[in-house]
Amino acid sequence: MPVPTSAPTSAPLPAPPSAPGQREPLHAPAPTPSHPLGVRLTGDGADVAVLAAHADAVEVCVIGEDGSEQRTALPDVDLGVWHGHVSGLVAGSRYGLRVHGRWEPERGLRHNPAKLLLDPYARGVSGEVQLRPEVFGHAVGADLVGDLAVPDPRDSAPHVAHGVVLEDLPERLRPTAGERPRVPWSETVVYEAHVRGLTRRLPAVPEEQRGTYAALAHPAVLEHLTSLGVTSLELLPVHASTSEVHLRRRGLVNYWGYNTLAFNAPHPGYATAAARAAGAAAVREEFRRAVQGLHAAGIEVLLDVVYNHTCEEGPDGPHLSLRGLDESTYYLRDAGGRPFDVTGCGNSLDFAEHRVVQFALDSLRYWVDEYGVDGFRFDLMTTLARGRDGFTPDHPFLVALAADPVLAAAKLVAEPWDVGPHGWRTGQFPAPVHEWNDRFRDGVRRFWLTDGRQVALGGGAPGGAGRGLREFATRFAGSADTFDVQRGRLTSVNFVTAHDGFTLADLVSYDHKHNEANGEGNRDGSDSDTSWNHGVEGATDDPGVLAARRRSIRNLLGTLVLSTGVPMLTAGDEFGRSQGGNNNAYCLDDETSWVDWELAGWQRELLEDVRELLALRRRYPVLREAGVRRGHPVREQRQDLLWFSEDGAPMTVERWHEAERRILQVLVDGRERGEASVLVLVNAGDRQRDVVLPQQDGLAKWFPRWSSAPERRRRPTAAGRALRMPPWSLRVLTSA
Repeated sequence: MPVPTSAPTSAPLPAPPSAPGQREPLHAPAPTPSHPLGVRLTGDGADVAVLAAHADAVEVCVIGEDGSEQRTALPDVDLGVWHGHVSGLVAGSRYGLRVHGRWEPERGLRHNPAKLLLDPYARGVSGEVQLRPEVFGHAVGADLVGDLAVPDPRDSAPHVAHGVVLEDLPERLRPTAGERPRVPWSETVVYEAHVRGLTRRLPAVPEEQRGTYAALAHPAVLEHLTSLGVTSLELLPVHASTSEVHLRRRGLVNYWGYNTLAFNAPHPGYATAAARAAGAAAVREEFRRAVQGLHAAGIEVLLDVVYNHTCEEGPDGPHLSLRGLDESTYYLRDAGGRPFDVTGCGNSLDFAEHRVVQFALDSLRYWVDEYGVDGFRFDLMTTLARGRDGFTPDHPFLVALAADPVLAAAKLVAEPWDVGPHGWRTGQFPAPVHEWNDRFRDGVRRFWLTDGRQVALGGGAPGGAGRGLREFATRFAGSADTFDVQRGRLTSVNFVTAHDGFTLADLVSYDHKHNEANGEGNRDGSDSDTSWNHGVEGATDDPGVLAARRRSIRNLLGTLVLSTGVPMLTAGDEFGRSQGGNNNAYCLDDETSWVDWELAGWQRELLEDVRELLALRRRYPVLREAGVRRGHPVREQRQDLLWFSEDGAPMTVERWHEAERRILQVLVDGRERGEASVLVLVNAGDRQRDVVLPQQDGLAKWFPRWSSAPERRRRPTAAGRALRMPPWSLRVLTSA
């Protein structure tokens, strides 16, 4: 029977055990090095330390097979950290925390000992969160809506995930420096994929392994990645996660996993059934072996990590871990003490608190040390660099990343924005952090697609005064208008698509999103995907439309791979995976989101084209130089990038500003370094044109290597001679 929302505030709660308490201040004190947070097995049990800076008492609850609890009050508190030795904890023990103290939600004090809390440092997780009234700290009804002022007295233990004690990994099993691929940024090609979605429909993988950690190191997956030319597999979140209330109400799940429950535990749902049945240690081992197998194939593992918010949602959300331990320390609040959300997910972690910085750093080091992870992509990283006065590139978290001997050697990539005030910060993160370049994504899409639509429809000059061509050149050259030249040419992680938005095939097939399956009336997801359906919305049998779409895919991929920066592919784009026009499939754990490996003929041809493109990038060093970038498409300050028009003459300021210009030649010059040069020809217009190849000392002939158009000339062309360029096409030639 639901608890009425008018229940008295004096509803009985378990009394706190006899233990010292602490009241003020409302910010966590300075850290103490003598009590490492989490659970460490020792003697007849374990030493336990928990941050609960405003609690009156903390109990560690060891949970028996029958659900019974052995409760031990942590006897000591130093600088906000409760600690002590708990007998009876052994490897494999399930446990949780109960915290006693004030219930003053308006001040961020949400202590409710009726709620079993997950240790933020838990390395293993057992069970799942059941979104029932019992898992809320405040009293709610069956609709999960209630009164924050009223603490709920019901026990949540049967309905929440429990921590699992794991032994430290033996030193002999820890990854060594020699076992890591250590791929230089100049050679890096990132491949973004979802653990489950990548292999759920891959026939070569045994049924019991599909969609699991184990499948990541299956020979079929390794062969695909290595033959494609991928060096670094970036996995969508693998931290243990759960689904939001609004999704559960609609019978959906948070498929992408950007709703973290436990930051130090692999998500059990991605393990094989056998590993899940064997327990958290087996889940850990399965993921560890997957990383090991990828490393053996020379492939790095990057994790997409979500330290900007947690699964506890807004103030009226569930009471699972940080909220009940120390909400006023962990969660961001405004100057008036009200919860302040800069992530759009209901809550934001407060990186102005040194304890939050410590928590994130401890977690990152754990994944590097314990599992051998090679790097991280930080979701909404602007949140992680917000101090009391907003974003700062000198934020302690960013300084710590650069100075930490473990993390500074890892690959670090920012998603450089959040939804808070002044949240867009592309180009403003300090080294060694690299950044997702949304300007590249948007500029390249506009040039080939939305500007292309305008040209095809006879709408006059796209972009206005030749902006499209200038922007294309700027993005191709590494976005010098965005990134500090001292950070180098490879700061920009270039992408055309990612998990969020249309797939590449849908980008050229839909003008509008089709997210009806998400159950939000097609209101969710981006309304501006800079896409072009080439005249027909969605599926079609029209051969002309299909040919145009496939050429656009190749133009986008060619631009991505050949541009200055680090290319990132989204899983399945290499052979034209579609989501049926859904540009926000975060809640669909089905065929919409899973990669379909049954390929039609045109998909196999596209896959071979991508392999050829990435092979060109490997073969010609000028395409991946890592030195300091100098240059701008108009000023021509970068001497290894030369720009020519269709008559073979150098581009001038006037030509850069010609409104109708859609043809460009880019010479990536390797002569000063004694390397072969690369010439990229672009015809983004709707007519076939003859393009005169530029004449430069020492570059007498140009050899065709790749083309987005069906016709492929295999004979060399002399400098100064004309080469016919089909409309909407991109070609690559080399000097050797």
